[in-house]
Amino acid sequence: MELLKELCECTGIPGQEQRLREIARRELEPLADELTVDALGNLIARKKASKKGKNTRKLMIAAHMDEIGFVVSHIDDKGWLRLVPVGGHNPRNMVAQRVVVCGRKGDLPGLLYPGVRPPHIATPEDLKKELKVSDFFVDLCLPPARVKKEVEPGTMVVIQRDFGEIGDGVSCKAMDNRVAMYVMVSAMQAATSFGFETYAVATT
Repeated sequence: MELLKELCECTGIPGQEQRLREIARRELEPLADELTVDALGNLIARKKASKKGKNTRKLMIAAHMDEIGFVVSHIDDKGWLRLVPVGGHNPRNMVAQRVVVCGRKGDLPGLLYPGVRPPHIATPEDLKKELKVSDFFVDLCLPPARVKKEVEPGTMVVIQRDFGEIGDGVSCKAMDNRVAMYVMVSAMQAATSFGFETYAVATT
């Protein structure tokens, strides 16, 4: 369960999966006969078949590393981060969410807000408008000068979620892809012999 927790809480939007790739490398390298990373960032762990033959078949177990998130497009005069979405987001699920901003000097906590009036001071016309992803910004609650030193356009932003057990289940962000990574690693670790030449691939 600790590995699943680590995978789910890790940050990695498309094109910026390096943290996930290092976890996959750590877990798969001791099991693999060969480990490579291709030009697109896919990590490929190859395990030879236990018995070599002329017609040895090949098996690939593949799991995506990434998650939906945002990148910073620019920083406004108030120090708020304006965003470009990466992946599909529902604006109704974004209001007042905590986020992680992966800055130059380390991760920064932030709050995701829509740039609209709150309900108690909104006009009837305001309430008719549907939220759009482009309405949202991240407030780091820091002076603008410091924000601009620690964050730059292209910086990764993801929703912050702690891994938790709920009854007989678990909850966190990015569970679709991270459970797949967990299953891939667990399958390689559990295998006592390999009837196929097996490739475990953590994909971008």
